[in-house]
Amino acid sequence: MPTIARAYYQASFEDFLATSDEEILGHLSRRNEFMLDPLQRNAWIAEFDILRRALLGLQGHVLLEYSIPRMGRRADAVLLFPRVIVVVEFKIGETRYTAHALDQVFDYALDLKNFQAQSHDKVIVPIVLATHASSHPVGLKPYPDGLFSPICSNQ
Repeated sequence: MPTIARAYYQASFEDFLATSDEEILGHLSRRNEFMLDPLQRNAWIAEFDILRRALLGLQGHVLLEYSIPRMGRRADAVLLFPRVIVVVEFKIGETRYTAHALDQVFDYALDLKNFQAQSHDKVIVPIVLATHASSHPVGLKPYPDGLFSPICSNQ
């Protein structure tokens, strides 16, 4: 895989699964322009655990803290599969799925689809993961260009 300088950390799923939390934290903290507080460190560790369980046995690449320059923001995780890109926005400790979080991850997906040449021909799926929500009221609406939009079932 070519180096993607916009990601604070990148690896194949296999390498990610074999890498310690401490090593991944080292990569993230070196690239992080802010002081690393315990809340952010613990959120990253929780994300690693979730991703490790989800990616076990799959083939692809993971990009953590992927910069979206046009927006001045970073996507928590971008998962690269041969024909699909999954953009994940973690809401560690959140008890509900908010419209703001859904809009945030959809904006990331739109940017990848429309402003990243390597993504034009890929299916792009945005996902919000609120770790303490009692249910998952979110669905996905497909568009003809291969972009999906997150939707809340109660909207």
